[in-house]
Amino acid sequence: MTAITHDLPNAACADVVPDVPPPGLQETPRTLWGDAWKRLRSSVTSQICMGIVAIYVLVGLASLLPYFDRKINEPWNQDRTYAPPTLFTHDAQGHRHLAPPALWLGLEFQGRSVFWRVLYGTRIALLITVCASILSLGIGTVLGVIAGFYGGWIDDLITWLFSTVSSIPWLLLVIAMAYALQGNESPQFMQEHPKLQQLFGGVTTVILALGLTDWVNLCRLMRGEVIKLRDRDFVAAGRTMGLSNFRILFRHILPNTTHLIIITFSLGAVAYVQVEVVLAFLGLGITDKPSWGKMIDDAKLELLRGVWWQVTAATVAIFILCLALNILGDALRDALDPRLRGVD
Repeated sequence: MTAITHDLPNAACADVVPDVPPPGLQETPRTLWGDAWKRLRSSVTSQICMGIVAIYVLVGLASLLPYFDRKINEPWNQDRTYAPPTLFTHDAQGHRHLAPPALWLGLEFQGRSVFWRVLYGTRIALLITVCASILSLGIGTVLGVIAGFYGGWIDDLITWLFSTVSSIPWLLLVIAMAYALQGNESPQFMQEHPKLQQLFGGVTTVILALGLTDWVNLCRLMRGEVIKLRDRDFVAAGRTMGLSNFRILFRHILPNTTHLIIITFSLGAVAYVQVEVVLAFLGLGITDKPSWGKMIDDAKLELLRGVWWQVTAATVAIFILCLALNILGDALRDALDPRLRGVD
């Protein structure tokens, strides 16, 4: 407030004028997500990584079309042998023409296009990442919130559970889980729906092996965050108003922990893509579809013959996606961290 005095007759009082900023300078309310999006937009590197991830997602969604199922099994070489990558072909008159996309990354040992198989591998990576993340994030969130909010013997039981699971190296646990699940038939509901069987066939083992073992870190993070939030004033005010525990959890505590879920998803997606390659190399992953791990596994003997293009294409696809996800995950963590925003 600003006090203005003047010497006019019969006006010895002071007028009080409120400090109102001009219309163009009024501040809009700040929110966590608004500040995070502003930080991401201000970084050119983050924008590039978001664009790369968006391209992978669009390619993965497009590969769900039946057109891709035909292309991955279509032989492009009559001799059904290898062919190196090429961008141009020559006709009978010797004129050079742009080669079809199927030949850009070469042909594998059965004469099939490496280009279409790399694109189809994006579908497998996207499917595994999304489904395994939903499973692991769901388990970790539920157990972490319950342990942190209720405490007591429930907290002791869940703490003992994730401490026991975390004592086993994660990769060994995934391999053991995949070995135990390998060869089991698909769930009954999936067998009754041919489209689900076609979509998830051969991928179910990898999804379950990853989703059932990678919930420990999020559970630990959620437990600590909920323990910190349950003693805040807004939770005490909710209890004073007679709100139920369910309403306090899902309307007041859980929304304040979503940044942990998003950051865990962005960083965990990299591990899922890499572990799928390890499982495929060990013969425990996908065997009937051209995933990136299956392509690298098939190419391990091709390198002895000097055939390098299939393993190179799959490795570059994995490298670009993992690099973009790592950089974007770090940017999200910095943008959503209240300590870096100057907010308690």
